[in-house]
Amino acid sequence: MACDRMLIAYDGSEHAKRAIEYAGRFLSAERAILLTAWEPMVRQAARISGLAGVMQPDWVPDEELEDIAYVEARKINAEGVHLAKLAGISAEARTAECTTTIWNAIVDCADELDVDVIVAGTRGASGLRALLHSSVAEAVLKHGHRPVFLVPPPPQ
Repeated sequence: MACDRMLIAYDGSEHAKRAIEYAGRFLSAERAILLTAWEPMVRQAARISGLAGVMQPDWVPDEELEDIAYVEARKINAEGVHLAKLAGISAEARTAECTTTIWNAIVDCADELDVDVIVAGTRGASGLRALLHSSVAEAVLKHGHRPVFLVPPPPQ
């Protein structure tokens, strides 16, 4: 399938790597954007301490230093761009700061770029595990309002 713009969601997981591989086999685009969504470390700490019922620390990141979550996101994104190249896709690197949810960052980027298709891998969770852990891929499918190319995990 050829399209004008393709957005590949990449988080460094084996599922995301598999999605790149399949996108290279089945899709082509004039422009491919490889997106890694990231959440600032201060927000991650606040969310985790809130979930644990612990009082949130008065931690303010040093403005002089880059957020380590952003540094890691850029590293993961560069890996994804390299994997895309190996799969025959010439992809642009892009990171997006997550202000609400990862799936929302992906959908917002897809809307901003007006992509024709979103590519993502799935964990393949089912049953109780699927109920307890919401799927980013499932939310992108429900809220993306555009075609989504989902690649499931390999059979066990």
